[in-house]
Amino acid sequence: MKNPSLFLADEPTGQLDSSSGEEVISILLSLHAEQGTTLILVTHDASIAHRCQRIIHLKDGEVVAEENV
Repeated sequence: MKNPSLFLADEPTGQLDSSSGEEVISILLSLHAEQGTTLILVTHDASIAHRCQRIIHLKDGEVVAEENV
């Protein structure tokens, strides 16, 4: 897909070694920076979440906290 306006990624680094996971996150963040693509990432990895601009914490399907990073 060329120039998507929205990219959804559910655990994009799950089951990857740390080096490959870092490469995937770098690609996604570059997509956002260079093309303005909105990224929605689902992750349990706080180090990935804190590289994003906004974090929404969910528990049992409910928003329990929001952070602007």
